[in-house]
Amino acid sequence: MRILLVASAFNSLTQRVFAELRERGHLMAVHLGPGEEPLREAVRRHAPDLLLAPMLKSVIPRDIWSAHTCLVVHPGPPGDRGPSSLDWAVHEGAVRWGVTVLQADEVMDGGAVWATADCSMPPVGKSELYRNEVADAALEAVLLAVERFASGTYEPRPQRGPAWHAADHTRPYFAQGLRRIDWAREPTAAVVRKLRAADSQPGVLDRLLGGEWYLHGGHPEGELRGRPGELLASRAGAVCRATVDGAVWIPELRPRRAPGSPETFKLPATLALARVLGERAPRLPELPAPLSLPEGRRTWTDLGYREDGPVGFLHFSFPGGAMSTSHCRRLLDAYRFACSRPTSVLVLGGGRDFFSNGIHLNVIEAATDPGQESWDNLQAMNDLVAAVLTTTDRLVVSALGGNAAAGGAMLALAADEVWCRHGALLNPHYRLMGLHGSEYWTYTLPRRVGETTARRLTEQALPLTAGAAQELGLVDRVIPCGPQIFGSAVGRFAALLAASARLQERIAVKKAARERDEAVRPLAGHRAAELDLMRRSFFEPGEPYHALRSAFVRKQPVVGAPPQLSGLR
Repeated sequence: MRILLVASAFNSLTQRVFAELRERGHLMAVHLGPGEEPLREAVRRHAPDLLLAPMLKSVIPRDIWSAHTCLVVHPGPPGDRGPSSLDWAVHEGAVRWGVTVLQADEVMDGGAVWATADCSMPPVGKSELYRNEVADAALEAVLLAVERFASGTYEPRPQRGPAWHAADHTRPYFAQGLRRIDWAREPTAAVVRKLRAADSQPGVLDRLLGGEWYLHGGHPEGELRGRPGELLASRAGAVCRATVDGAVWIPELRPRRAPGSPETFKLPATLALARVLGERAPRLPELPAPLSLPEGRRTWTDLGYREDGPVGFLHFSFPGGAMSTSHCRRLLDAYRFACSRPTSVLVLGGGRDFFSNGIHLNVIEAATDPGQESWDNLQAMNDLVAAVLTTTDRLVVSALGGNAAAGGAMLALAADEVWCRHGALLNPHYRLMGLHGSEYWTYTLPRRVGETTARRLTEQALPLTAGAAQELGLVDRVIPCGPQIFGSAVGRFAALLAASARLQERIAVKKAARERDEAVRPLAGHRAAELDLMRRSFFEPGEPYHALRSAFVRKQPVVGAPPQLSGLR
C-alpha cells in the first residue's frame, strides 16, 4: 500500500513505524510539522491509500479525514482520551497501560478503534516508557490495524453503542500547575513520580537559586539528607536535591526562556547552572560515580560494572543517549578498568534504553567555542572506540537494549558481536548533521557490510530495525524480549559465549585479524582521514553543521518531508 505518515516530528516511534512498514513492502512517505495546507499538498502529491499518524500534536483537517482513512496512534488504552495520556499514567502510578489505533473524526481520540495492545508500566521515566514498552505496544497495534485495513473487510469498533464497554475517560492537558513540586511537604516518592511524568518533555517548572528552571529526570537517593529543596551535592553533572524524607538526583536542567529570547535547551544540571549563574553557581560537593554499589544502596549513577564469573558487564546510561567529552572520558576510564579484570567476555551496554547517539550536541551548542568543543568531543569519542577496537585479549559484545545512532552506532560496531533487543533502531549515519562522520566508521562499517552497502547506509540516512540490521550483517543477534528482561537475557547469552569450547580460538583469530588489518591500513590512517573532513565541518565558514545542530538542539520544527526522505515517492 501507499502509506503517508503524518507526524509532528520524525521521533523514535515515527522512525520505528516507518522502518517496520517499509521493510514489509509498503511504499512509505512522511509529512512533518504543523499547518493544514502543507498537509493537504502532501496528500495530493502522494495520493496515499492510508494516512497514519504515529505522533501528532495537531488536528487532521475534516476535509482530509472525511475523504481518506486516517489512523491515529493514541498512547492510551481504549476509552482514554486527551493530549497527556502517558503523563497521567506515570503520575498516577499505573502498572498496566495500552495503545489504541483509532480513526480520526470530529471527536479528539473518539474515533472508531482499529486495534489495541497493552503493555506493562515499570517505574521509569515517561520518555523511556515511550521508547520501549509503549513503542512495542504501538507497533503491535499499528501492524494489526494496517493488516485489517488492507483486508478491506474489517469494520472498526465505534466508541459508542452496546458493543463498546470502555468508559470514556477524557483528561485535560497536564499543565505545569499539576506538576508543581512542594518541596516542603512532598516525600521523595511523590517528587520522583512528578519528575518521571515530565521526562523528557516538558520537564517540571520550578524555582531554584532565584530563577525559574525546568527539571528533567528524577532518581531517588537513599542516604543524603538536608533541608527540603536544598541542593546537597553533584555527581557526573547531576545535582542532588533534598526532599522532606530523603533526596532526588536531577540529571538535567533547562532555564525558562525569557520573552523574545532564543529557545532554551537541556544541559547537564551543573553545566546549566554554571552557564546561567556564572560565579553565583553553588559550589556543591562532587561525589564520585561508583562503578559498583553495595547491596540495597539506592542512588543514581550513569556507570556501573559487575562480574559474573568470566563475564564482565559495563553498563552506561546517559540522558538522551548523548555523550559529552566528559562522558566519553569517564566511560573510557571505566572500560580500561573492565579490561584489567580477569574476564574473557566483556559486555558493553545491556540497559533498557538508549545505547548511544554519539557526541553531545546540546553541550556543544552551549560551549563558548562550539567548533572546538565539537572537536574535543569527537576526539574523546574516537579514543573510546579505538580502545574497543584494539582489545584483543577477550571478546567484546555491544548489547543494545535501545537505539543507537551516528557515533553511538559506530561505538557498537567496534565490538566483536552486536546484540540488539528486537525493538531497537539503528541509524548508522551522520548526514543529517551535515557531517562525514568519524569514530572509525570507514573501517568498522565496510568490514561488516562491504563498501557499497556502507556507502548506501550513510547516504540514505534511514533508520534500520534490529531485524533489518541483522540481515545486512550489522547485528549478530536479535533478542525478542521485553525491555525489562533484556539485561538478564544478555547475561545468559554472554555466559554461553564465555563457556564455548572455541572461545580462546575465537580470541586468537580476532587478534590475528586485527594485526592483518593494521598492516593493510592502520587505524590511525582511518582516523586521520575522517578527522580531516570533520575539521572542515567544525572550523571552516559556510559548513552546514553549526546551523543544523542549532536547529536540532532548539527543536525547530521541520515542515514537509524530513531531509533524508525528501526524494521518497
